[in-house]
Amino acid sequence: MNGLKKIRVLHFVTGGFSGGATQVALGLVRAGMESNDQEPMLVLRKKARGDQRRVQELKAAGVPLHQVNNWTHLTTIWELAAFCRQFKPDVVLAHGFSEHLWGRYAALLAKVPVVVQVEHNTKERYTHWRLAQSRWLAQYTDKIVGCSEGVRLALLQQGLPAEKCIAIPNGINLQPFAAEPPPWSSRLPKVLMVARIAKQKDHATLIAAIAKLRQQGIELPLTIVGKGKSRMVDALQRLGADLGVADLIDWRGYSNQVPELLAEHKYFVQCTHYEGMPLTLLEAMAAGCAVIGSAVPGVQEVLAEQSFGLLHRHRDADHLASQLRQLMEQDESAAAMAQRAREHAFVNYSKELMNERYEQLLQELVAQ
Repeated sequence: MNGLKKIRVLHFVTGGFSGGATQVALGLVRAGMESNDQEPMLVLRKKARGDQRRVQELKAAGVPLHQVNNWTHLTTIWELAAFCRQFKPDVVLAHGFSEHLWGRYAALLAKVPVVVQVEHNTKERYTHWRLAQSRWLAQYTDKIVGCSEGVRLALLQQGLPAEKCIAIPNGINLQPFAAEPPPWSSRLPKVLMVARIAKQKDHATLIAAIAKLRQQGIELPLTIVGKGKSRMVDALQRLGADLGVADLIDWRGYSNQVPELLAEHKYFVQCTHYEGMPLTLLEAMAAGCAVIGSAVPGVQEVLAEQSFGLLHRHRDADHLASQLRQLMEQDESAAAMAQRAREHAFVNYSKELMNERYEQLLQELVAQ
């Protein structure tokens, strides 16, 4: 900073609070509020089923927040551009698909000096037309940030300019996990999965793995935390019944007690088809769980060294069942691995480290 004025930073993201993009953007805004060098603003693109109570809670807590319409893409762009002219940001960070398209169009219309795209997933629903737009917008984008190395590589595969693509790994709030976790011996020998019930997540393979363990004479209870469309939840519950493990599955729905649940369970599974940088996996590591993740980009790099957790082959219920059985049968090794994972999370995945990297990037871009 030149010490003359604060950098005005606008974060544009979807108004759905269940996704990682919104959580990261909100975290960066909160960090900007505490910074001596930033004046942040969170702009949400309204969703038809958005949580307006959550919006009001954030405003009451002093979070600078504005909403723009979601009627059409053009009206979103127009309203956001008008707000940019009013707020006059030095930097716009457009988070996630497809918001990074509309956010960057608005920033260009409002002649914002610095524009940054932040991609939060390794796989998105890009049509040829939207991919063409993303490539066109890249020439007017100062930096393109992937929330993990896996996402950065995915950006390169989309044909985006390598010199603009960087990785800033996601970070989590470690405060809920700062206290020494309960002794391993006191934890429940159960597996926990915390995730939205959506096409991206692979609950079905985990349920099938629980069934395969029962066939082998091993009873492993499963706790599932997360909301989703009723048709998807119903389909998974029918799958559990068809496979004969409905009595082993505890469907919790939404919970605001995730740190407490993590502390109760020995095992955590991130069963998924694709990820950016899974926040719940990092939280499970910080909480001292023994973790297993699907061998997909975004998860693989977190568990690249198998000393921090195990990887199972994508969509392979037999392999996942064998990995779970290994944890159960090698209890001391599982406890040691959980401790190493906790230490790794605290050193490498704090929100403070993520915030510091973003602030350094913003200062460099504005200075240029």
